[in-house]
Amino acid sequence: MTRASQSAGQLPHIAIIPAPFDWGASRRGASHGPQAILLSGLERKLQNLGLSYVVESPDYLPDVSLDHRSEQHLRYWGKIAAVNEAIAQKTAQAAAAGQFPLLLGGDHSIAIGSVAGAARGRRRLGVLWIDAHGDLNTPGTTPSGNIHGMSLACSLGHGDSRLTSIGGSYPKVQADRTVIVGARELDEGERQLIRSEGIHCFTMHDIDRRGMAAVMDEAIAIVSDGTDGVHLSFDIDSVDPGEAPGTGTKVRGGLMYRETHLAMEMLAESGIVTSADVVEVNPQLDNGHRTARLAVELIASLLGERIL
Repeated sequence: MTRASQSAGQLPHIAIIPAPFDWGASRRGASHGPQAILLSGLERKLQNLGLSYVVESPDYLPDVSLDHRSEQHLRYWGKIAAVNEAIAQKTAQAAAAGQFPLLLGGDHSIAIGSVAGAARGRRRLGVLWIDAHGDLNTPGTTPSGNIHGMSLACSLGHGDSRLTSIGGSYPKVQADRTVIVGARELDEGERQLIRSEGIHCFTMHDIDRRGMAAVMDEAIAIVSDGTDGVHLSFDIDSVDPGEAPGTGTKVRGGLMYRETHLAMEMLAESGIVTSADVVEVNPQLDNGHRTARLAVELIASLLGERIL
C-alpha cells in the first residue's frame, strides 16, 4: 500500500480501491483502467490538494480465472458475483473505518459491489449515476447479456437474485433516492423501469435545454433529501467521446469538458458525496492516455480542486 505524507484536509482519509475487472463488458481492456488512472498522476493530484490517502492493493479480489459460470442473458455471472462480493466487503470496510472509498474500475459491473458496500453502514443511501446509459437492464430485457448494463438495476433490487443479493439483503437503494445524469442511450426495458419506478433521469436533452448547473442543482437536492450518504457512480462514457475516446461503449453527444468538471465541482461544494466509483476507462482504446488523464482531473475536481 502507498501512503501520502500529507495530513487530511476537509475530506476524510481516502481509500483508493482498484477494481481491475472487465468481464461485465463485451470488450476487454477496462481491467487496465485503474493502473492507467494511477499512472496518469492521481497520487500527485491528491498530494497537491493536501489530502490523506492510501492506495489499496488489488489482491483483495479473488482469482476467478477458472470460474466459467455464464448464461446467455447473464454473461460471466459467476466471475462478476465473486468479484463484487469482494468489492462490497472492501468498500464497506473502508467506510466503516471512516474513510472515503474511491473505487477505480474496471467496467461498470463493479458498481454492484461498490454500491452494496457503501450501503451497508447506511440506512438511506442516495445514488447519483452519471452515465450515457441507464444500466437498468435485467436478464429479461438485456439485448446483450452484458452485466455492466445491469448494475444500477441490481442495486435497486431488480434482476437475478445471484446478483441483487451481493453484499447482503436487497435492494441497496430506493428509486426515489436515485438520480441518473447524462443519459443518451436507453433500451426500451430501461425506459419502462425508469417510468414505473419513478427514477429521476436527466437526459442530455434536459442538460441541453436547462444547462448543467440547473440539472446538478436538482440532482443534488434529490439525492441528499433525507439521505445519510451519497454514492457517486461515474462512467467516463458520460463524457463525449471527442473528449474521452478511451472507453468501450461510446455514444456521441455527451457531456463536454467544462460541463463534466462543473458537475464534479458542484458535488465537491455540496459536500454530500461519501463514496464514489470511476469506471470504464479502457487504455487499450485511448489516444495517448487522454481519457485516463481526464479521469484524474475529474477526480481532483470531485475532491476539491478549484481554478481559483
